[in-house]
Amino acid sequence: MGLADGPTWWLRLRPHVMVFDLPLALIITALLSVGLVTLYSAGLAIPGKVWDQLRNIAAAVLVLWFVANITPQMMMRLAVPAYAVGVALLVAVALFGVIKGGSRRWLYVGTQIQPSELMKIAMPLMLAWFFQREQGHLSWRSYLIAAVLLAIPAGLIARQPDLGTAMLVTAAGACVIFLGGLSWKALGALLAAGAASLPVLWTFMHDYQRDRVLTLIDPYHDPLGKGFHIIQSMIAIGSGGVTGKGWTHGTQAHLEFIPERTTDFIFAVFSEEFGLLGIMVLMVLYLLLIWRGLNITINAPTLFSRLLAGAITMIYFTYAFVNMGMVSGIIPVVGVPLPFMSYGGTALMTLGLGGGILMSIQRHSREVRG
Repeated sequence: MGLADGPTWWLRLRPHVMVFDLPLALIITALLSVGLVTLYSAGLAIPGKVWDQLRNIAAAVLVLWFVANITPQMMMRLAVPAYAVGVALLVAVALFGVIKGGSRRWLYVGTQIQPSELMKIAMPLMLAWFFQREQGHLSWRSYLIAAVLLAIPAGLIARQPDLGTAMLVTAAGACVIFLGGLSWKALGALLAAGAASLPVLWTFMHDYQRDRVLTLIDPYHDPLGKGFHIIQSMIAIGSGGVTGKGWTHGTQAHLEFIPERTTDFIFAVFSEEFGLLGIMVLMVLYLLLIWRGLNITINAPTLFSRLLAGAITMIYFTYAFVNMGMVSGIIPVVGVPLPFMSYGGTALMTLGLGGGILMSIQRHSREVRG
């Protein structure tokens, strides 16, 4: 290769190598780093947690890189098969899934998988594809069909029961429907109908789900039983003060008062050790994550890309809001991890998949503008 061919060769290679969106990559890296630091402290009495999480992160980054190399056009072609496979797996779970802790959420296919995690991405993919196809001739029937497409997997997941995942899938799907052109009047009517149906929903809730709502209202009605965990979590957050007790010096965590301290309640460990200042830094990181997602959404060149990017951003927001809310005693405990911080492979893989989709859309936007 001659000297004159060098620049041409590099320009041909660049689109395939530089797939990472730098701002998004930096934000995710910062959150993963904070998560590892907090996990080390939370898991001092549980050897191997950090190394396991490093393997989970490596797998998630690999998924992120692979998906970032897939074009939005290819994602459109995968939307219907992914949705169909996801619904089929949810039906299989309902028929002969593995039961753990009273919930039937897993399927054994050589290894245990949780099909509901697939629907967090497959659902917005399907609805984005549907609205792209309906573009130009949307009607009330279009929104009705979209609602049915959303209700099927959400209902199957809620039946497992897995209210947290059903909430995330519903939020992502509702975001696509709203961004697809649903009017504010229709949205207000749906919200009003949802509020009116709460008494009916209460009758269909499991006993443990009712207990969580009642515990939210008054955790001290059973302080040594159902309210114990949330009370200890709130004590941990409050005892951190402004600057925190210091890394690895959190008493609530290391005396094992905080439940699931490496997964769903890792925010309580972080708050106790890093205090209000640490919480503010963490909130800024999540706001930057949402801001970058919205920026990619606004600049997306097609309706499909905009709807999908908006839904992925909504998933990130819902993850963070619900987790911090339930750990702080603002909303009922529903078992949602803190994005990029909580220990776990499946959820981290889903988050990495979402990050890869955002990076693919952003790269495609740059190519279109270029």
